[in-house]
Amino acid sequence: MLIALVLAAPASAQQDTWAGVDRIVAVGDIHGDYDQFVKVLRAAEVVDEKLNWAAGKTHLVQIGDVLDRGPDSRKAMDLLMKLEGQASAAGGAVHPLIGNHEAMVLMNDWRYVHPAEEQAFGGAEAYRKAMGPAGKYGKWIRTHNTIVKINDLVFVHAGISSTAAGLTMAEINKAVRDELAKGDETGLAGDPSGPLWTRDLALDDEALVAKPFEAVLKKYGAKRMVIGHSVDTEGIRTRMGGRLIRIDVGMAALYGGPAACLVVEKDAFYEVRHPKAKRNLDLDAPPAKPAVAVPRLDTRRPAA
Repeated sequence: MLIALVLAAPASAQQDTWAGVDRIVAVGDIHGDYDQFVKVLRAAEVVDEKLNWAAGKTHLVQIGDVLDRGPDSRKAMDLLMKLEGQASAAGGAVHPLIGNHEAMVLMNDWRYVHPAEEQAFGGAEAYRKAMGPAGKYGKWIRTHNTIVKINDLVFVHAGISSTAAGLTMAEINKAVRDELAKGDETGLAGDPSGPLWTRDLALDDEALVAKPFEAVLKKYGAKRMVIGHSVDTEGIRTRMGGRLIRIDVGMAALYGGPAACLVVEKDAFYEVRHPKAKRNLDLDAPPAKPAVAVPRLDTRRPAA
């Protein structure tokens, strides 16, 4: 009975676990590049030519960082909002997760806001109101999860390292939502080693992070973790013997990466790249060559 209720329930901020999902599409950091986002959704057959949901019971995960660095974050958010309702009606779901750039904007750190992002709302003050607790977009973001589990996969923007390793998914999600509601920069949402900011799993020596990483997977009853946040324009990469999947391919114009996403169909994992390229991911083998990490300039603002 409990499993049936979980399967039937729509995606919500309080729910963090879904089972029995046959197809998952996971999209990395968008950073205001609406056109690239649309290309990814079309390539993965998530939307039709009119940008309506066309994926049935598929679950779409957007790993966070819709905002900043590009001009069209409003259009990307509007599309996600529309697809949420359409997917739910079709038996699927849309999971927009919170990234560090959502947290930054909601806490009034606008260092990476693109000038055209503000203008899309009518200027800085209108943008501020839209992202505020009572604003359409700010209210929407503040309901989102930081971490979700679908089947045996955990999805989170940057990763789970020492700061959050002892917390349940529900505790992480509640903590970040509460901090964003209060504008609290001192907690999990602003922690450089927290789930929105850490780069340990993506960039540190695997020998140093493998053991705690495996402990986190065991705690959550998961087989793999999917993260964004740390760019690799070569495409989707794996670490930890395929247990960690990195999907931030730098699709935004700023980075020049491909319009690509992760698709999981039952036990098959592959990268789909616009317009019609498909590459199977061998999760039991190491990458063919070392990952090429693109340095990211976003850093935590020093505590006052």
